[in-house]
Amino acid sequence: MIMTTLLKVEKITKKFGDFYANDQISFEVNKSEVLAILGENGAGKTTLMNILFGHYTPDAGNVNFEGNAIEFGNTNNAIKLGIGMVHQHFTLAENLTVLENIIIGRQSIFSLSLPKRQARVKILELSKKFGLPINPDELVANLSVSEKQRIEILKTLFLDCKLLILDEPTAALTPQETDALFSTIRNMIETGLSVILISHKLNEILAVSDRIIVLRNGSSVGEIDTHSADREKIAEMIVGKKIDYPQKKKIPRKSKVLSLVDVSYDKTDAPNLSKVNLDLYGGQILGIAGVAGNGQTTLAKILSGHFKPTQGKIVFNEAKSVHTSPKSFMDLGVAYIPEDRNSDGIVGDMEIWENAIMTEMDDPYLRNSLGIINKKTSFDRSENLCETYDVRMQSIRQRSRLLSGGNVQKLLLGRWLMRKPKIIIACQPTRGLDEGAIASIQNLLLKAQQNGSAIILISEDLDELLTMSDDISVMYKGMLSDPTETSSTDKLSIGLRMAGDGFL
Repeated sequence: MIMTTLLKVEKITKKFGDFYANDQISFEVNKSEVLAILGENGAGKTTLMNILFGHYTPDAGNVNFEGNAIEFGNTNNAIKLGIGMVHQHFTLAENLTVLENIIIGRQSIFSLSLPKRQARVKILELSKKFGLPINPDELVANLSVSEKQRIEILKTLFLDCKLLILDEPTAALTPQETDALFSTIRNMIETGLSVILISHKLNEILAVSDRIIVLRNGSSVGEIDTHSADREKIAEMIVGKKIDYPQKKKIPRKSKVLSLVDVSYDKTDAPNLSKVNLDLYGGQILGIAGVAGNGQTTLAKILSGHFKPTQGKIVFNEAKSVHTSPKSFMDLGVAYIPEDRNSDGIVGDMEIWENAIMTEMDDPYLRNSLGIINKKTSFDRSENLCETYDVRMQSIRQRSRLLSGGNVQKLLLGRWLMRKPKIIIACQPTRGLDEGAIASIQNLLLKAQQNGSAIILISEDLDELLTMSDDISVMYKGMLSDPTETSSTDKLSIGLRMAGDGFL
């Protein structure tokens, strides 16, 4: 079949200071195809997409769309040519309707009213054509994550988009919602549209794309047809070496270390919990699935002593009662890997050695009786941590914010593992990481399990939960399901529970 080129990118280069975000990248997108672009964090994917969509101006190179040169630094020009982009984080006005969100900003500020009648007809036609069911008159605030994503896609289609860029589109979707999105993408391809798909989820890329381009350190390192690709081969291209994927072993379950009994949380500072019951045993990995915003973060903060339940109780088997505070829970052997590693896990402007010993200020080996830090022993501890847990850096005097996402996570996890914790609360521990870093973090967690730690693994990645967990529970609107053995469940049944099945 003869392929017609829609987009042609030639030797795009973009520098920030002395750093090459993109270095002479060239590729083409054909009509009616899905091109996947993969790469580690910092590989240059987002910069490249922002150039295509008119946010950035490159230092060198050309981009042609249907034979017309793109005017760099001009988003309106990109939209007029037929390029649309749906970002991972949506840009919708929650207090407006679906219809208003789609058409607002599409006419002169001097217009007396929005052209709602014609727009409603077009939106319903597009909705039917591409399998994007939506009520034009529904308030956006009342919609689910997947419905909001449909609006973002409809916004681009409403403007007669020919090339749609999707940035991490399945990050917060259930398996069923992901399947529906892929069905929509296939409908687009059948009608002549093209899609650029950016994702960390290799299984999804293999399921929906036609071709794959891999970026590493700002350069293109390879292109492959999806039908001839496999997960291991692509992962090696992304990272530049063979990856040591985790191999889970059956670990004998030890005694109970923690229980939640009818725990509720009904304050306004976080999503509520409703009568959550949970038992955790030594050597167990309990996976917790759920669409973002259903109470997982609240649960993690209760389990780590950051929040106090408004009802119910937390029972540590070796303590009759315990004061609710992060320090008290730490002293009982609880380690907490927060969801936002950069905001809640490290202090970015502090040096690596400072972050490495931050939790150890009770250790007389690291400070004297006056509270003055012993830098030599602190440096030794930090260097040992970084060597043991493969934290790649230039120096322990380096600012922590300069570490990659994977190395930040290894620093955080290593800091806790040095304490030999009894319980690890790991929230989205591999979110946003490349395949190599994901494998490293998962191997560290499995080693901790083999050493007897009990782990609660909160993740939106069902592949990760099914690979790592012994049992899986699901959170839905603050409620927690009974655990199911991983060997007797699958993505479909978990996805149904994530959508509320069994809770109502």
